[in-house]
Amino acid sequence: MEDKRRLILYIAMSLDGYIAKPNDDLSFLSIVEKDGEDYGYKNFIKTIDTVIIGRRTYDWVMNQVQTFPHSDLDTYVLTRTPRPSIGKTNFYTGNIKNLVLSLKNQNGKNIFVDGGAEVVNQMLADGLIDDFIISIIPIMIGEGIRLFKDGLPEQVLELIDVKKFETGLVQLHYSRK
Repeated sequence: MEDKRRLILYIAMSLDGYIAKPNDDLSFLSIVEKDGEDYGYKNFIKTIDTVIIGRRTYDWVMNQVQTFPHSDLDTYVLTRTPRPSIGKTNFYTGNIKNLVLSLKNQNGKNIFVDGGAEVVNQMLADGLIDDFIISIIPIMIGEGIRLFKDGLPEQVLELIDVKKFETGLVQLHYSRK
């Protein structure tokens, strides 16, 4: 039986595999900022209705903005500390695999895993991510938070699409075979 919904990792990283510099510094992302260019993000967001995000990433976002950008979507913030929900934003302390499998078996649009690296790597270890849409930023930053950690199980993927942009960003879309 095929899953009704797909779990999609949509994320940007440096050419050498980092999603952040030390101290959660994302300033390198600005080198590909261009007026009117969202690298397909608006179209991607239309395909999802649920977001899964780690607490550290959620806290980082909330330090940048007043309102959570995905507050209109069902959101699960993965945390070890129970907190009351804020609208559609739920603070989830349970088993990640159980959450994802439950969500995949519900009707709805796709599910967006928005990071961070700990969440992504736990989902990869459990073979939960169906699609990878990874934007490669044309920079090597040398250190920071690596997207993919060592020791993950081998996973064979199929290339679905490659998009090249004027800014030097390349977007890769792979799907689990």
